[in-house]
Amino acid sequence: MRSLTLFLLFVCFGLNLHAVDKAVTPDALVAELYKAEKQGKSPFFQDKDRGLLDHYFTKELGDLIWKDVIDSRGEVGTIDGDPLFDAQDTEIKDFVIHPSKAEEGKTTVLVTFLNFDKKTRIIYHLAQQDGVWKISDIQYADYELLRLLKENAGK
Repeated sequence: MRSLTLFLLFVCFGLNLHAVDKAVTPDALVAELYKAEKQGKSPFFQDKDRGLLDHYFTKELGDLIWKDVIDSRGEVGTIDGDPLFDAQDTEIKDFVIHPSKAEEGKTTVLVTFLNFDKKTRIIYHLAQQDGVWKISDIQYADYELLRLLKENAGK
């Protein structure tokens, strides 16, 4: 009986380590965000579960996204399109999440794709928060999400 208990502990511990390893890499976090969107579980535009935002984003960015959703009261807020594709309408092809590039506790993940045959690049900036990678900003061709939300937070 003791051997079985130890075996089950090792199996459970090993499975948990594997899940944690996958979740803590910057690339995996960005991939998980896109997967959630595809499954209709995007953290954006919802006002039911703040924990969804906290899972993906630093406190600062999560607070600003949450404020935008709450303040917009079901209407269009500062984020007025799909923030994962920087568009209102999408026809995505050649979608690639590139390997992360780390530098001193921060990293970036580049996502590229064609949307209606237009080349698009989105850069996710990540930082470690409490030992876990979190998205601290999303950089588009013409703007950064963090700056946009900060500018509109006081309005």
